[in-house]
Amino acid sequence: MKKFSILLLAASMAAFIQTENIAQAQQVAFPKDPPKMNLSAPLPANLFVELGKAINPAVVNISTTAIPKNMPRGRDPMLDMLEQLYGLRMQQPPQQQQQRPQMMGLGTGFIIREDGLIVTNNHVIEGADQIKVQLSEDSKDLYEATLIGSDKRTDIALIKIKPKSKLTTAVLGSSKDLEVGEWVAAFGNPFGHGHSMTKGIVSSKGRGIAEINKIPLIQTDASINPGNSGGPLVNTKGLVVGVNSAIDARAQGIGFAIPIDEVKALIPQLEAKGRIARGYIGAALGDLDPEAAEYLGLGEQSGAVITQLDTRGPAARAGLRIYDIVTEFNGKSIDSSLSLVDAVSDAPIGKASTMKLIRDRKPMTVSVTVAERVDDKVAKKTEVKKYEGQRAPFNLGFTIIDPTAAIRADWGLPEDMKQPIVIETARNSSASKAGLAVGDVILDVNKQAVANSKDVIKNLKKGANTLRIARNARIQIINIEGN
Repeated sequence: MKKFSILLLAASMAAFIQTENIAQAQQVAFPKDPPKMNLSAPLPANLFVELGKAINPAVVNISTTAIPKNMPRGRDPMLDMLEQLYGLRMQQPPQQQQQRPQMMGLGTGFIIREDGLIVTNNHVIEGADQIKVQLSEDSKDLYEATLIGSDKRTDIALIKIKPKSKLTTAVLGSSKDLEVGEWVAAFGNPFGHGHSMTKGIVSSKGRGIAEINKIPLIQTDASINPGNSGGPLVNTKGLVVGVNSAIDARAQGIGFAIPIDEVKALIPQLEAKGRIARGYIGAALGDLDPEAAEYLGLGEQSGAVITQLDTRGPAARAGLRIYDIVTEFNGKSIDSSLSLVDAVSDAPIGKASTMKLIRDRKPMTVSVTVAERVDDKVAKKTEVKKYEGQRAPFNLGFTIIDPTAAIRADWGLPEDMKQPIVIETARNSSASKAGLAVGDVILDVNKQAVANSKDVIKNLKKGANTLRIARNARIQIINIEGN
C-alpha cells in the first residue's frame, strides 16, 4: 500500500510539472508583426485588360508546312557522334516516299520591327518548307514568311514578312532586373486557338536545363501550352522579358521562357549572318559515365571523353588524343560532353583556349585554337545498299564491318572514318541482350584498342567479353558472354 501511494504521488507530481510547463508555454508570445516589404501601389484592376490591348496586336500566329523529300530511314546513333566531330549534318540513305505537303505544326511569334521582322522559336520553324504568318485570328490574310536566321542551341529564330503597311511592334525590355514573384503575362496561339493570354508570376530565374537550352531559363506558372512557343512573356509595364519556349509536361504550371536580354544579343548576328558563329575543335565526345570511369580506373571523376579526332582539326593539331578526358575549358568546369560542346561553342574563334584534361591518369593543360564550325551540308542521297560483314565468333550474335569508300558514301560518313561498325545484331542473341546495337562504333575489345574488324575478331574470346563502344556521343561499356 505504501509503495502504491508513492507511485501515485510521483504521478501527481509529474502531472503538475507538465501542467506548469504548458502554462508557461502558453505565456510565450508568438511573433505578430508581418515581414517588412517594400510594396508599390496596389495592382490596377484593369492591368491585364490593358496589357492584352497593347500586346496582342504585335503577336502573330505561325503555321508551317513541310514537303517530304526522300525521308530518311531510322536514325543511325553513330551519326550524332560524327556530327560533333566534323561539324556537318549527316543523313542516312533515303527511301522513296510520295511527295505531298504535310502540315507540321502551329506556333507563335511577335513583331519587333514595323517592317515585319518577327522573333519566334527555332523549333517552331525548323525543317519547314513554307512558313505562313497570320497577324490576327480574324484575318483571312496569310503572309509568306522568309527565314532570316535561326539557332538551334538557343532555340531562337528570326522570320520576316512583307506587310501592306507598318505593323504594331512589341517593345523589348530587360530580364536582368526581373524578380521572383513578379507578375507576368504569356501570349500565344495555344493548340491553334488563336490569340490567347494567360497570367502568372515569375516562379524562378536561372533554371539551367541543358537538354532544352544552353541559356538558363525563366520559370513561370503562367500557362504555356503547345502552340505558345515563340510568344512573348511580358511584365506589367508591357515590356517583353522573355520568349515562351517549353513546358514541363509532367506537371501543371511549370513553363519556361528564354530571357530577353540573351535574345537581344542574338538578333543582330542572326539578321546579319543567318546563324550564330559557333566554335569547333574537331573532336567527337562521349560522357564519362560511372561504368566508363571505373573501366578507366578513374573512380568518380567526371568529364568529357575524346572518342574521335579529325586529323585536320584544332584538337588534333593541339596534341589531343583519343581517350583524353577533358575536365575544364577556359575556366569552365566540364562534367559532360554537352557542357564541353557549349563551352567550345562560346569560345572566341581564332584565339587560343585553355583546356585541362586527364591522360593516362595524369592531369595536363593544353592550348587549342578554336575554329568556326562549318555550315551544315546535306549529304548526297544514294540508293540503299546492303553490305556483308564479319560475324563475331562464339555465338556472340553480332556482325561488324570496316567502312569502305562505298559504305562511307552510302551512309554519308567522313572519308577518314575507319573504326569497325556494328551492322547487325541477331534477335535474342548475347549481343542484343547485352544492349549492343546497330551503329555502335567499337573502340576496344577486352581492353585492347581495335582499328578494324580483324582486330575485333582476334580479341574476342569464349566466356566474358568487354567491349567499349561509342553511341550517341557517349562512351559505353558492353559485357557479352560467348560460348
